[in-house]
Amino acid sequence: MNNKRDYYEVLGVSKTATDEEIKRAFRVLAKKYHPDVNKEEGAAEKFKEIGEAYSVLSDKNKRAQYDQFGHAAFDGNPGGAGFDMGDINLDDILSNIFGGGFGGFSSSFSGFGGSRNSSRARRGEDMLMHIRLSFEEAVNGCKKDIKVNVTESCDECNGKGGFGETTCSTCGGRGVIREQQSTLFGIMQTQKTCPDCRGEGKTFKEICRHCDGEGRVSKNKTLTVTVPAGIDTGNQLRLSGKGGAGINGGPNGDIYLEFVVEEHKYFERHEDDIYLELPVTITDVILGCKKEIPTLTGNGYVEIKPGTQNYTKLKLKGKGIKGVNSRTPGDMYVVINVIIPTKLNKKQKELIKELSETDLETESEFKEFKKSLKN
Repeated sequence: MNNKRDYYEVLGVSKTATDEEIKRAFRVLAKKYHPDVNKEEGAAEKFKEIGEAYSVLSDKNKRAQYDQFGHAAFDGNPGGAGFDMGDINLDDILSNIFGGGFGGFSSSFSGFGGSRNSSRARRGEDMLMHIRLSFEEAVNGCKKDIKVNVTESCDECNGKGGFGETTCSTCGGRGVIREQQSTLFGIMQTQKTCPDCRGEGKTFKEICRHCDGEGRVSKNKTLTVTVPAGIDTGNQLRLSGKGGAGINGGPNGDIYLEFVVEEHKYFERHEDDIYLELPVTITDVILGCKKEIPTLTGNGYVEIKPGTQNYTKLKLKGKGIKGVNSRTPGDMYVVINVIIPTKLNKKQKELIKELSETDLETESEFKEFKKSLKN
């Protein structure tokens, strides 16, 4: 069972907080609990918790995953992205927010996203893509070819970025350089990414020209995806390991497909149930009849009993949609819509006039309404 606190609660913001509000909240809390400033017991763990929350909520894709799956999005459970907290580099986060005056956390609190050492494997980037489906494709399932642009390990240098690898002489292979600096809080030790090896802790005698030393290249690919039957707007499908290539042997990221289902001309979907508006004539509902209607599995029939009222819903059990996580299909509802004729021929007018001369106000609704007029 996951006992982590809610990330929004950790930062003290609402779930509708803007990016700027999240950043501002982190800035205040980071100053308060930074281990070089706050020597109280538990400050370092608090600072770690704040950094973890910010690293997720400040990233659009990770925040979307967290909002949908909670902490399960990052703990390897179904639907989770397998987020590695070791991917967090608080020195980078603090540097981006405060500039060079803050940092050095890795020396104050070991084991939480410190230096970028060349031997450290890092997970590739996740991707979020929106896929449009027709109503029929969503209901019945389909195969879709999607074009993606992802990073892959460079074949020329085997993902290293160059040839003739040596330890960086500037940082000694740590990937960071440390300095002491005077701040409002006194003398603090800061650290920043090594400019010579860009935090990798290694340099090369020859840079790979194919990837310009990145170790990864961008490629356009076409993936064939099997879309399960019953998908609805907002549902996501995870393509494990199809995202950006990992670094230093780390696992690939994932691709998340979020679906948008187009509206149908006649059917309206409400979760697993569908609604169909059926136009009928006055005589259809007065005398009763049987009407042919479209369903998800072909044409069928519905019986309209004599005296059926306008907007009556006729239920066809099990004729709805079987959702992705549903054991049984939903139902279909046929909504009666009586269409009043606007053009009548002479014979029709005579029949209607003859009908109007009879007493049709025999139902209880008419009697109750007349009572209201007397009052």
